[in-house]
Amino acid sequence: MRLSRMYLPTLKEDPADAEIISHKLMLRSGMIRKVTAGVYAYMPLGFRALKKVENIVRQEMDGIDAQEILMPALQPAELWQISGRWYAYGSEMMRLKDRHQREFCLGPTHEELVTTLAREVRSYRDLPIILYQIQVKFRDEIRPRFGVMRSREFIMKDAYSFHAHRESLAAVYASMHQAYGRIVKRCGLNYRSVQAAGGLIGGAVSEEFHVLAETGEDTIIFCSECDYAANLELAASRWHLLPNEEPQPLSKVETPGKIAVSDVAKFLDVPSSKLVKTLLYKDKSGELFGALIPGHRSVNPAKLTLALGREVALLDKNEFNIYPQLTYGYIGPIGLHGIKLIADTSLKQLYNFIVGANESDHHYKNVNLERDFTPDAWGDIIYAEEGDICGQCGQGELRKLRGIEIGHIFQLGTKYSEKMGITFVDKTGKPKPFIMGCYGVGVSRLVAAAIEQKSDERGIIWPISIAPFHVHLIAVGKDEKVKETAEELYNNLLAEGVEILYDDRSISAGIKFAEADLIGLPLQVIIGKKFLETKKFEVKERENGELTEVPFESIIGWLKDKIHSEVTPKETRARWIKIAPFR
Repeated sequence: MRLSRMYLPTLKEDPADAEIISHKLMLRSGMIRKVTAGVYAYMPLGFRALKKVENIVRQEMDGIDAQEILMPALQPAELWQISGRWYAYGSEMMRLKDRHQREFCLGPTHEELVTTLAREVRSYRDLPIILYQIQVKFRDEIRPRFGVMRSREFIMKDAYSFHAHRESLAAVYASMHQAYGRIVKRCGLNYRSVQAAGGLIGGAVSEEFHVLAETGEDTIIFCSECDYAANLELAASRWHLLPNEEPQPLSKVETPGKIAVSDVAKFLDVPSSKLVKTLLYKDKSGELFGALIPGHRSVNPAKLTLALGREVALLDKNEFNIYPQLTYGYIGPIGLHGIKLIADTSLKQLYNFIVGANESDHHYKNVNLERDFTPDAWGDIIYAEEGDICGQCGQGELRKLRGIEIGHIFQLGTKYSEKMGITFVDKTGKPKPFIMGCYGVGVSRLVAAAIEQKSDERGIIWPISIAPFHVHLIAVGKDEKVKETAEELYNNLLAEGVEILYDDRSISAGIKFAEADLIGLPLQVIIGKKFLETKKFEVKERENGELTEVPFESIIGWLKDKIHSEVTPKETRARWIKIAPFR
């Protein structure tokens, strides 16, 4: 493609509303343009990168015998009402009515719809089946931000598997896990897969795939010694062992106006870890629960929900008026009647700690378990933190990384097939609900995540496998021989199937080089006066800035070898006879 003919509206400055690197660089390099809040159009350069990622995803799905389909974005409300998610999804779902006042939504996901498509699978002999699509999804984000990273319309690959038994689901889940790893590696990115919670989609087993980036929204917890990794919602940990203490006599002390943990600790001259907070929650029926955690830690809502087996909400300060027996700021477990108490397991090794006395301006000192109170239940209900002991191996310390979630896989079980009455006939001739799996990759999100991980102060640094073009040919100066050589090389590379962007514009060399670094194509081939003297092209690798002089007669072979070795890893080349570089 000639730059003189390409629609590439680059910007010199960062747009005022762009907050993160990928948003800034996708706008500046002319990849996307904003239509409205959370909605973007992909321009020619951005669309090519998008299709590169899509092509890799499609190849890996086809490679594990997944079959591509295309489902409508417009879905009738009845499907979601049957599954029970029509209201559970909340305001994030984009809803509309047709001229007959029938309710529809623009699909945020497709579990319900794809389950109905499996209705015609009659026998266990036809299973397993994996169906996937690459489609636009819609979610009405309360605050769209970060460009295509958190938008209201995005492109996603979602796959769904149907099984007769759980062993089959586990096997396909493992294959999908491996395929996801290959997808991210082929995109040239560093990643981690981590244990995760199922959320609104559901499922007892699920994992997220995160592209590692300092600007990532998500926190990943991993062990320094074993392979354990989980997202912050689910990460399990153990405390470093504390020394035993001789129990001291229980005493009530006055703490006038001291409500915050830090204020109480300072007033009593003890570390915050010596305090135990009692936080009150209520479920939908109004039943109250007390969560007991160390004073210097925070309740993990996802873990608390799992431990209680129900969704609960933190009691608001104003709600204490409804419960006159409760004293805001001084709640404690001793004498707290009629409220079930769940304590974090880390409290089992605490001695002589401090709790609220259920009386204004007072706390209890030297509180000890069993002697002074006994929780109704125990559970891991706090956020894991860096430096904690790994909950899996018990040896390594936990570390933190920042990541961008680009994929999520789930073992759904029969959640949707049971509710929707979709069955097959098993070996005994009885109807059984399908056992299902669900697997999503954010295609447009992967493009943005790649830029977050691969960029510098000058612009994007594309991994060669997903670069919009592989080669950026830059002709410098007005010498006719330079122009003739550039034209010859451009046409020869096109004939050889090399994806090339040729800057043939009559503008300054400085602007050309600045835009080349901004766009970030992997290989820059420079032709100028120096070529006329040496008959060698200068090839600059965008990632490391390394310059290589390549003779005229060798340039095409050199570039093709470089591209071929990077675009398609050896193990993938063995599985695919022909790789279409752009579809």
